[in-house]
Amino acid sequence: MLTDPIADYLTRIRNAIKAKHRVVEIPASNIKKEITKVLYDKGFIQNYKFEDNGPQGIIKIALKYNPVTKQSAIVDLQRVSRPGLRKYSGSADIPRILNGLGVAIVSTSKGVMTDKEARVLNVGGEVLCYVY
Repeated sequence: MLTDPIADYLTRIRNAIKAKHRVVEIPASNIKKEITKVLYDKGFIQNYKFEDNGPQGIIKIALKYNPVTKQSAIVDLQRVSRPGLRKYSGSADIPRILNGLGVAIVSTSKGVMTDKEARVLNVGGEVLCYVY
């Protein structure tokens, strides 16, 4: 059993990028599916697919690389809130990542969204991770 499934999710993506894999498979959960949708909407991953085989299911993520330089669209993934130390922010206190170039993924009462969307909707929540 994993203590921090979101950290495992981010680490699997990080390791796949370092190994230059095209596709990474991750055990599914609802929060991971929502984070995957945010990454796709913001253009950090090329595509994704949810497969419901077995009790848990699998998320298949196609990673995005620059065709010329072969560099990944994701430079870094950082876990912020963790089981040992949760990080919550109000709508005014949600951090900006790289002056708006990066994205903070926030779990709010209205669902999982980016920092910009949370500011527009004026909701705060748990800051899950930073992506840039």
